[in-house]
Amino acid sequence: MPSSSTINTIGHPFIELDSVDSTNNYAFDKLQANLAAHGTAFFAHAQTAGKGQRGKVWNTEPGSNIIMSVTLDTSFISIHQQFLLSVVVALSAYDFYSKYAGDETKIKWPNDIYWRDSKAGGILIESNVKTNSSGGSIWKWAVVGLGININQTNFAKHLINPVSLKAITKKEYDTISLAKELCGCLQKRFDELKKGVFKKQLKEYNSHLYKLHQSVRLKKKNVSFNCVVEGVNENGELIVSGAAQESFVWGEVEWQLK
Repeated sequence: MPSSSTINTIGHPFIELDSVDSTNNYAFDKLQANLAAHGTAFFAHAQTAGKGQRGKVWNTEPGSNIIMSVTLDTSFISIHQQFLLSVVVALSAYDFYSKYAGDETKIKWPNDIYWRDSKAGGILIESNVKTNSSGGSIWKWAVVGLGININQTNFAKHLINPVSLKAITKKEYDTISLAKELCGCLQKRFDELKKGVFKKQLKEYNSHLYKLHQSVRLKKKNVSFNCVVEGVNENGELIVSGAAQESFVWGEVEWQLK
C-alpha cells in the first residue's frame, strides 16, 4: 500500500468487502496497520453494525446500497476547521445524488442527503488526531463514511422517512459503479478545497440547504420551538431567525420531523 505522502486518486484502490461490522471501523483498523492511504475506499456489500451520527445505528439492506468509507489525508486542514470537510463531503454526495434524483435533492444540516422530505443518505466523518513535536494537534486523517440508499425499497418501520434512488426513479442501479462515481465527485470537491475556495463551496452548500428560508420545528433539550432556517456559517453553526437563539452548534438541537 502506498504511503500517505503519495498523492492517490480518491477511490483508488477500491476494496470490496462481503460483510463487515462497520466500514468506518474497518478503515480505521487499516489506517492503524498502515494498510490504507489517502483515497483508499472500502465498500461493503453488507454491514452488521453500521454507525450513524450521534451514536445511532445505520441499518441497510445487504447488497442494495452504497456502504462505503474513504480514508483522507486531512493534515492540511486545521483541527479547528473540521466543518470544511463536512461541506466538501456533503456537496460531493449532493452532486452525485442530484444527478439521478434531480433538483429536489437537498443537504440537511449538517450533512444528510434528503429528497423532498425523505432521507436518502447519511454521512459520518471520524477523525484521527496526532500530537506534533511542539505539543499541538494535527488532524492527520479522516475516515468518511457514506451510506446512500440506492436499490432498497423496504425499510425498517422505525425509520421515519427513508427513500432510495429506485423508489424515486423506478430504476435498478449497479451499486459498485455508482460508488466509484461518488468517489469521483468527492475527488472533485476535495481538489477544490485544496485550492482554497471554501467560501464558494459554503455558498453552494447553503444554496442546496434543506428548508432554507422556511419555518421548521427544532428541539433543544426538552423544549420544542419554531424558527426559520437562514443558513449555515463557516463554523458549521445553523443560523435561524424567530428563536431565542440566533445560532446552534451541531448536536445542540434536534429536528422535529413528521
